[in-house]
Amino acid sequence: MPTVLITGANRGLGLEFTKQYAMEGWQIFACCRNPSTAKDLAAIKGKISIHRLDMLDDSQIRQLSQELSGQAIDVLINNAGVGEFADRLGNIETTKWLSLLHVNMIAPVHMIENFLPHLERGQRKLVVNMTSRMGSIEDNHTGGYYLYRSSKAGLNMVMKSIAIELKPRNIAVILLHPGWVKTAMGGQNAPLSPTESIQHLRQVIGKVTIHDTGRFFNYDGQTIPW
Repeated sequence: MPTVLITGANRGLGLEFTKQYAMEGWQIFACCRNPSTAKDLAAIKGKISIHRLDMLDDSQIRQLSQELSGQAIDVLINNAGVGEFADRLGNIETTKWLSLLHVNMIAPVHMIENFLPHLERGQRKLVVNMTSRMGSIEDNHTGGYYLYRSSKAGLNMVMKSIAIELKPRNIAVILLHPGWVKTAMGGQNAPLSPTESIQHLRQVIGKVTIHDTGRFFNYDGQTIPW
């Protein structure tokens, strides 16, 4: 049975990833900060184990990798992330920026570092990183949103480098933009539902091979410029 580890699995896109993979019979390691309050996640039926994982706590990442020692993981989905869209020149807070960089850029790197042995045991050997079109430098035509844009541009860069390093080990690393989705971050005016977005993303994930490593995909499978 295929296995997937999903961070930020208690709401939004992570919750929808969990629902859809559960319906297909995957074994799922679902991670969130507070399992005791993740009622929607706990209600999903399937081969699911729920694990505490705060992306700001590097020690929890190490502990989880040890807890799952010897376990094969086919797909690692670095989904957990935070947004900040109110920043403007003149009110940028260093502490908030560093926290955003930690969750959105640094923690996914630590996830790969700690779960490499698990990925090497898996069949798919695939790392999926949820990024954003707002992290594209070429596609930036409006400016602003310095904290969020920089965190996703940084994620894109480090994952491109990791993809190069891991390709000889047959581990693929890709970046996905989910579209503008009706979530707590995307708001209710977004045109895509979580169900629609994840259905599209799973089609992209299902087609990816080692030859696609290091690519930045839109939810519809189109390539997004860096």
